[in-house]
Amino acid sequence: MSCRIQIKNATIVNEGRSFVGSVLIDHDRIDEILTSPDAVPELPADEVVDATGCYLLPGVIDEHVHFRDPGLTHKADFSTESLAAAAGGVTTILDMPNTLPPSVTREAVVEKLSIAAESCHVNFGCFIGATRTNIDQLRNIMPNLVAGIKLFMGSSTGEMEVEGDDALTAIFEQSRLPIVVHCEDNATIAANMKAHKAQYGDDPDIAHHPAIRSEEACYRSTAKAIELARLTGARLHVAHITTARELELFDPADSRITAEACLPHLIFSDTDYRRLGSRIKCNPAIKTEADRAGLRAALTDGRIRCIGTDHAPHLLREKTGGAARATSGMPFVQFSLVSMLDLVDEGVLPIERLVELMCHNPARVFGIENRGFLREGYMADLVLLRPHSPWTLTPNRIFSKCNWSPMEGHTFHWRIERTYVNGYLLYNNGQITNDGHHGRMITYMPRRAPRR
Repeated sequence: MSCRIQIKNATIVNEGRSFVGSVLIDHDRIDEILTSPDAVPELPADEVVDATGCYLLPGVIDEHVHFRDPGLTHKADFSTESLAAAAGGVTTILDMPNTLPPSVTREAVVEKLSIAAESCHVNFGCFIGATRTNIDQLRNIMPNLVAGIKLFMGSSTGEMEVEGDDALTAIFEQSRLPIVVHCEDNATIAANMKAHKAQYGDDPDIAHHPAIRSEEACYRSTAKAIELARLTGARLHVAHITTARELELFDPADSRITAEACLPHLIFSDTDYRRLGSRIKCNPAIKTEADRAGLRAALTDGRIRCIGTDHAPHLLREKTGGAARATSGMPFVQFSLVSMLDLVDEGVLPIERLVELMCHNPARVFGIENRGFLREGYMADLVLLRPHSPWTLTPNRIFSKCNWSPMEGHTFHWRIERTYVNGYLLYNNGQITNDGHHGRMITYMPRRAPRR
């Protein structure tokens, strides 16, 4: 493999600018960025890639995935899902802790990272999960081991469901890491489900899912999380906002309390349940067209800080049923970037803002070192895109183990040409170049000391 690669004549999108130039890769790092198409590199390249007509972006950082490893590998694992990530221009992922066993201790986190080191083809990090009883684990976890703490505020099952003011306050008070919160109010959801079952039977139609996991359930929980963060000074990142009402709680100028939007809530609305049924069932639920419009508007006004996927693969047989029985979650990591580029084409946001949301800001929010930007000396995580290249998604193009996507049949208008991970060409024009190549565990900037 070439050690020094020049990608030239690309439209480079980085830190609010777009310009035609070149990026020089030397082994695993960006060695030089040339901001003019006529500029000559200081040292010659071993390989020159003419990217005329293409766009060159930092590799996407997907800060919200469920790769199901360990314990749920019948439907996904680090190997298959990281290949899907590479095919979608995603070069770094942060994995959530609700696996088997859940990653709620240092030992479980180390085990997960060890599995990833042996099988993940892109760069990786993970979260430690909060429980009602593991406050010592959260307080003492080494800051360079995890991206943050994942907290399910009354919206999970088993030990990872955390309710009660005392337990929640303790978590917010003791954390020295970012807290990523899934916000839904269980009491509201339970009451809604009981009422819907009484009226519609034991498994209400999937169209009732957003009424059961309602706007009120989301708003109550998000408001409570923000109140706790302001009271304690904790760093809060609210996952997968779904309602326009919740967005009213966020201040674009506040960098300590931020919000994430996920692809399904930006792409679909409740009208799509008729067409796609339980394939688009996820928690929190996809809601109204007005909510989707609100989320899209917040992409450019600062209230949404990051875009993730909540990539959550299930086998199709696990997705059968309605609002009560069908499993929640869908695969999306392979199609997040091309889906967002559809929104760029529609005028929802400029491509420079897309890069801010999908590359720069995830690195900022979680303190990821030397990734997320095209900067000299940074790791060479890059994605090369070709616009005006329509293609239609069919199952044979899907890399995820579950082998389905809610986007099947959709025609995208941008194509992922190449994905470089630490300078290595991992994905090239529809093909993985080496499924034995592994990514690296990400490193983090220094974290602050815990409050006492």
